[in-house]
Amino acid sequence: MRITEAARRLGMSPRMLRYREALGLLPPVREQGAHRRFGPDELAAVAQGVELERRFDISPSELAFALRVLSEPAVAQAVRELGLRIGRLQAPRRALDFEKEKALRLLQGRP
Repeated sequence: MRITEAARRLGMSPRMLRYREALGLLPPVREQGAHRRFGPDELAAVAQGVELERRFDISPSELAFALRVLSEPAVAQAVRELGLRIGRLQAPRRALDFEKEKALRLLQGRP
């Protein structure tokens, strides 16, 4: 189906569907240069994205960025470093760190 019909079925405007496509929130077009045709897979993908946005109270652009973080290791690392710096994430404890802390506690007479 064409974009107008797909938008009507999804309860949104064709412009919003184009916006979602520009953000990368739709499956890729199967044929280069072809107009996008919406089938069951495309409709289900958009509906799933909308549901995630509602459930987690995020915008389409935030969802697109989350997908980018999951798919691009350099972006994931940069976001992780920021999270550590601002205290939203904790650095994982390594086994050696645990043993070091245990040894220091024993030396200081604490259990």
